Amino acid sequence: MKVFPFSTLARERNEVFAELDATDVLLERRDAENVWLVRDERYQAARSALLTLARSMSIVARANRALAEEALAEDLPWLTWLPEQERLQCVRELLAHLLAGADTGELLPYARARRSWTSTALAWSDPETVRVLSDPFDGTGGRPIDDMP
Repeated sequence: MKVFPFSTLARERNEVFAELDATDVLLERRDAENVWLVRDERYQAARSALLTLARSMSIVARANRALAEEALAEDLPWLTWLPEQERLQCVRELLAHLLAGADTGELLPYARARRSWTSTALAWSDPETVRVLSDPFDGTGGRPIDDMP
């Protein structure tokens, strides 16, 4: 990967595009998201590989849930904080988003689901948070029913 300030693209585009023969280019912007330049051949190769891996993982998950969970837990160790039923739901949801994203090229739903599940796992990792969220509520957003006078 080669990194350039975004403004270099306007000033010295030949230098930037010449790098694309050998590597991907990251254009760094000050006030906005960075931009990647990738040759189509490399992009299509990565997309194809991702699709193959996502489909393979989906097949493994259907045939052997425990093995799929173990494989995902290798990359997502926070899965251990989820209760078993939620862990299964998480694995299914992430695999579905990964497969759909690999097929369409749109991976943002997977990234959003992963962030959401990570936050859920973090909540489950804190016994006090679990206790507070598990207590009954009066339905008004106020204190738990047990704390009412």
